[in-house]
Amino acid sequence: MRAKYKRVLLKLSGESLMGEQHYGIDPKRLDEYAAQIKEVADTGVQIAIVIGGGNIFRGMQGATKGFDRVKGDQMGMLATVINSLALSSALEAIGQRAKVFTAIAMHPIGDHYSKWRAIEAMEKGEIAILSGGTGNPFFTTDTGAALRGVEVEADVMLKGTRVDGIYTADPEKDPTATKFSEITYDEVYTRGLKVMDLTATALCKENHLPIIVFDMDTVGNLAKVLSGEPIGTLVY
Repeated sequence: MRAKYKRVLLKLSGESLMGEQHYGIDPKRLDEYAAQIKEVADTGVQIAIVIGGGNIFRGMQGATKGFDRVKGDQMGMLATVINSLALSSALEAIGQRAKVFTAIAMHPIGDHYSKWRAIEAMEKGEIAILSGGTGNPFFTTDTGAALRGVEVEADVMLKGTRVDGIYTADPEKDPTATKFSEITYDEVYTRGLKVMDLTATALCKENHLPIIVFDMDTVGNLAKVLSGEPIGTLVY
């Protein structure tokens, strides 16, 4: 495989880590992700990863059930740390070095995140797993991923989801929905498409970070995206 990109930020959803389960982490899905990531890393692509925490706890949903929003978001940040530790463990089990960074100081669980430490890890062939969101409440992990992608100077942000791209409507609910091969940031906004929250989209637009939305749950798709195959949807 000849990679089209040198350094990427891969955003994974917490929900997809549930696999066939209704909660938590499915070991089979975790192992599939780790194998796909190692396959790509073996070609020399530098990879930073941000994982959501929705399989364990969502701050927004907690707030609707009476949790203080700030505490709820902090619980969500901790959920992303749990997922990041699980992924780093799965990667190391198959011989791929990985390093967990946390947005809030959490020694010895992970190194306190800094742009330069994360880049240094990637340049040494390690997967940099960036956990804890932005470290602040009221920001989603999509925004955290966009911010980290810009910071570590990634060539592209890859958003791995359950669907194979961006559609005119939710394809799971609307059988007439059609898929975009590419779309502009502004069009995502004007059409009101739920790709990422507005803060994340605006951050990518302002810093010229392209986004590719693709189906990560199909084994082999990560390598296809990185070799430039036209799967998924490009946001530019």
